[in-house]
Amino acid sequence: MLIYACVSGHGFGHGSRVAAVLTALHHHRPHWRLVLSTPLAPAFLQLAFGPVPFEQRPCRWDVGVIQADALGADAAATLSALDQLEQRLSAQIEAELAWLRAQREPVLVLGDVAPAAASLASALGAPLVWMANFGWDAIYRPMGGAFSGWADRALAAYRRGDALIRCPFSMPMDWDVPTTDVGLTPGRARHAPEAMRSRLQLTAAREQLVLVGFGGLGLALEPQLLQRWPKHHFLVSDAALAAAPNATLIPPDLRPLELMPLCSRLLTKPGYSTFCEALAAGIGVHLVRREGFAEAPVLEEALQRHGWHRLLSREQLEQGDWQLDQPLLPPQGEALPADGADQAAAVILATARLAHAAGSH
Repeated sequence: MLIYACVSGHGFGHGSRVAAVLTALHHHRPHWRLVLSTPLAPAFLQLAFGPVPFEQRPCRWDVGVIQADALGADAAATLSALDQLEQRLSAQIEAELAWLRAQREPVLVLGDVAPAAASLASALGAPLVWMANFGWDAIYRPMGGAFSGWADRALAAYRRGDALIRCPFSMPMDWDVPTTDVGLTPGRARHAPEAMRSRLQLTAAREQLVLVGFGGLGLALEPQLLQRWPKHHFLVSDAALAAAPNATLIPPDLRPLELMPLCSRLLTKPGYSTFCEALAAGIGVHLVRREGFAEAPVLEEALQRHGWHRLLSREQLEQGDWQLDQPLLPPQGEALPADGADQAAAVILATARLAHAAGSH
């Protein structure tokens, strides 16, 4: 069986989620081929998958929302990119169909969460499993104007799936597809926390250690802001921020999730996979609110319901008013189960079995 995953290049969260689920699937079916069809950087995918073998087809299947930075959206650039992608998709689908047919293996298409995956799966006659906490229909519709037509197209495509793995923190997904709700889908740590503490030569107590991360695009912050918190030590992925005397640069071969058990707090933006990892690790989240993206308030509400947290404005972030000396606010509801990757892998297995059974009759 060949799993062909059309993975959005919109952000690292889609890739992290797919990596966590396909890693769990690999545990059950180590001989299945995992093919990642995505524009995400190979180095990121290699870090996310670790020892699990995969192949990459560098295809772009969706646009998502073009971002000015980690907290801002660019509507005009998004519409332009949607038009450009639409002109290229037919040729891309034909090329990938030819490649997949040449493999001479049964195929299951996994979409996270590019609508065009429906056209590929249909032309191939392959089962299609969606995995997401939102569809682009729910993101585009509130943006109004020309986005309404793109929202309608996306919804029509989503309704052509065979199964939906609905992840936590979900927006409305009324796709009329058999749906399985799953728990958190964090990646699995590969290193012991104490080994990480030793490698990074960290001496500060957990209460003083703060992880800073704003996803793949990052966010330019002044190193002087860290010095407003001299009693804290920061683990950062931005080399400029690491110039602060109370900061340590995270090595490129380490995922942030490996360092979360060492820290008491995380300074970040709304992000699906970051939230999964933080909630699973029990780390407090200082969340910088994001405007102009419909998923952001859904994630914010979910954090308040399920995680220890504090909420910050962008102005507070840029002024260094990070509230690290304030107690974390407790979750208003129950903790979420952290076995979503295994649950999602089970859905893929079941869908593949059904397709195989139908094809053998």
